[in-house]
Amino acid sequence: MSGLHIAADATVDVAMTLNGRDVAVTVAPRTTLSDVLRDHLGLTGTHVGCEHGVCGMCTVLLDGEAVRACLLFAVQCEGAALTTVEGLGTADDQHPLQQAFAHHHALQCGFCTPGVLMSSYDLLAGGTYDEATLPEDMSGVLCRCTGYRGILAAVADVARTHPDGVPPPAGSAPPVLVGRAGRASNAALPASDAGDATSSAREAIAAPTGPPTVTVEVRSALTSPVRDVWAVLADVSRLVACLPGAEMTADLGDDRYHGRATVALGPVSLRFEGLAQVVERDPEARRMRVLAQGADRGGSSTQAVIRLAADPAHDGGTELWADADVHLAGRVAQFGRALAGDVSRRLFERFAAAVDEAAGTGQAPRPRSPLRTVLGAALAGVRARVRRLLARRSQQSR
Repeated sequence: MSGLHIAADATVDVAMTLNGRDVAVTVAPRTTLSDVLRDHLGLTGTHVGCEHGVCGMCTVLLDGEAVRACLLFAVQCEGAALTTVEGLGTADDQHPLQQAFAHHHALQCGFCTPGVLMSSYDLLAGGTYDEATLPEDMSGVLCRCTGYRGILAAVADVARTHPDGVPPPAGSAPPVLVGRAGRASNAALPASDAGDATSSAREAIAAPTGPPTVTVEVRSALTSPVRDVWAVLADVSRLVACLPGAEMTADLGDDRYHGRATVALGPVSLRFEGLAQVVERDPEARRMRVLAQGADRGGSSTQAVIRLAADPAHDGGTELWADADVHLAGRVAQFGRALAGDVSRRLFERFAAAVDEAAGTGQAPRPRSPLRTVLGAALAGVRARVRRLLARRSQQSR
C-alpha cells in the first residue's frame, strides 16, 4: 500500500486472512483496523479504549505479532494474517490461556480481557517469557479492577504447563455476523445500484450462524380471509410493499431479490441495501421461510431468518404468524437487545396491518413510511411518567 494515492472520498478494497479465513472489506483509507473489525466484520471482541495505543484493549495479532488495532489503518493490513480474540479459542474448545484466566479469576469487568489474552499469547509464543519480568512484560494492557494478580498467575500457570510452547490459536471460529464488505461469507452487499447487486449476487444467501441478537414472535389477528392473506404473502412484490420503509429494486431470479430498507431510531437513520431469498414456500400449509441480509454505509449490518404463516381463524379472518431470528452488527447492534426487539416487533405489527389492508382491497398496498416512532414513543412515555409524578407531588404540597 506504500505510495498509493487515494481521493478523499474514495474507498479501498483490502483483502486479508482473519482467524483462518479469507475476507475482503471495502473501506475509506482512513478507517482504522479496530473500526473494521468491530463495525464491518462484527468481531466486537476487540475492545476500544483510549484510541491512542496506550491502554492495550485493542491488541490483536498481525502476522503473529501483537499490535494495537486502533493505531493501524485497515489498508495497512492488505495481505496480512490477523488473529483476534475470537480466533484464540471457541466456547467448546477454549485455548489454555482462556481456561487459565477462568481458573485464576483473572478478569472482573472483562473490558481489558481480550487485550490481555492476546498480549499474553504474544509473550508466551515469542519465547521471551521470564517469570521475574512478567509484571513488566504484561504492563502494556491496563486493567482497572483485578489488581493484576490473577492475570499474572494465569499467564505463569500456562507457561509452566506448556514449557515447549503455548498452543497456537484455534483460528477457525467464524464471526457470528460479517458486515457489508465481508465477501467471504457474502453477508451483505456494498451499497450500490441494483445493477451491481445483480452481478454481485450469484450465490445463494447463507443462513446466519451463532445465536441471534434477538428473536421476535408476533401473532396478529387479521380481518381478511386466509386465502387473500396468503395471496399477499406469496406475491413478493406485494409482501415487500407491506414492510415499513422497504423497497424491492431487482428480481434476481430463483426466488432471490435485491432491495433496500430504511429504519430511523430517533436521530439515527439507517438505510440498508441487501438481499432476500425465499428458501421455503408451502402453499397448502401457507408457510414460508425467508433469509435476508443487508448493510448500510455506516458499517451496520443485519441478517434475519424470517418465518411467516397464515392460519384461518374461527371468525373467518386470519391469524398471521411472523417469527424472526435477527443478527445485528455495527452501530445498530449497539442499541441493545431490548430496543432491537422492540423495533422488530413494531415493524412486524405494522407489516401485519398492511397485509390485512392489501388483502382486503386486493390491490398493491401503498408504500409504507420507515419505522420512526420507537425512540419517540419511549421518550414520550418517560415524559408522561415524569409529568404525572410532578403533578402528584404538586398536589401533595398543597
